Amino acid sequence: MTAVYENPELVRLFTTYTSHPEGIGRHLAQVFAAHTRNDQLIVATGADFALYPGGGKPPVVEGYRLSPRGFRELTGVSHLGPAVASLVNLRTRLGDSSWRADAERLLAEVKNVRAANSVELWRDQIKVEAYRGREQEIADLVDYSCAVTARYLTSALADEDYLTPETLRSDYLAGGGDVELPVPMNHMMVATFFLAGMDISFRIGRWLRAQEVDWERAMVMIAGRQGRATAGVTWTTSSVATMMLGASGNRLPLERMYLAPHAPTFATPTDGDLSEVIALEDELRSIWCGTRATVELGEMMFDGYPRYAPEGVRSPDVSDPAVTEVSEMPVVHSPEDMLALVTRLRVVMEDPRQLLSGAVIDVAVEALAAVGWDPTQVVVPGLTGVHYPTEL
Repeated sequence: MTAVYENPELVRLFTTYTSHPEGIGRHLAQVFAAHTRNDQLIVATGADFALYPGGGKPPVVEGYRLSPRGFRELTGVSHLGPAVASLVNLRTRLGDSSWRADAERLLAEVKNVRAANSVELWRDQIKVEAYRGREQEIADLVDYSCAVTARYLTSALADEDYLTPETLRSDYLAGGGDVELPVPMNHMMVATFFLAGMDISFRIGRWLRAQEVDWERAMVMIAGRQGRATAGVTWTTSSVATMMLGASGNRLPLERMYLAPHAPTFATPTDGDLSEVIALEDELRSIWCGTRATVELGEMMFDGYPRYAPEGVRSPDVSDPAVTEVSEMPVVHSPEDMLALVTRLRVVMEDPRQLLSGAVIDVAVEALAAVGWDPTQVVVPGLTGVHYPTEL
């Protein structure tokens, strides 16, 4: 390949401002960082929150996703719907019996979970604080979900022609078919996603409130990958941003929260070792401050022109029968609004911008805030007042 010619004089002009350690832009960012070194910096990764108090004080870290109690156990049940749907898709696409091994493995694990599941397991061993008082309801939901899944898989393994998108919806997810389905599995998925979101929001909200954050001055960054590679990179599609705004009582200005998918992140600390978290503070502050410095240049350079203002979320209303497609999360009118809640499940599957965990987390945050952050007072859609029969 022929090398591309670059004129050295013009390139030096380019690097005088940018793309150079001694560039003017870098100097501005450094000055900005020096003036904010005592301000609080909150950084959220895909699994943890870190609060850098500023002034050289050590950071404080709180896990929110993979390390807390009950997350994997409940999410495993949440994923039964996509798991069974994936088997249907495998058979539809391949047209052979290669799906059977996965179906048999899933059936075996579902039976194991049903045998292990109990009120005592959720109350005395898993012991999620936000689920206190709901252990019987959750145990019943898990038993029912395993039973319905086992029934569907057993029928499919006995007759491959049964494994179709039509029976998936009518006999398993939504109901309306020949097979009795007392509670649609769609409702179970709403309930379990909501419970997981409520637990995370409850814990992180309490932790952030305990840090006495000055939200009007806080420097906030959501760093690195949050879920699938295409998701969670905007304020309206990031469940972490939703939690942060809720925990702040909506006092955190949107323009002080940056989503930085390419920023470096730290691994979840083990045995209290914060060395990796500490080592990243200067770089993370530099990223936030460099971004902020550019924002302030816009105000200085173009005063008198319309300014940028973050737009709020516009939620479509799917209660109108004329609405057949949406481009954003639909508004949820109440915990019984299953049309909107299940539509949200579809949106997070189909919209590559969305985090799967973000289906109902904003609803959970709003519900918690409305009852003073007391999870025992929250109405959980798909669970509260719903009877999951355990005799199947």
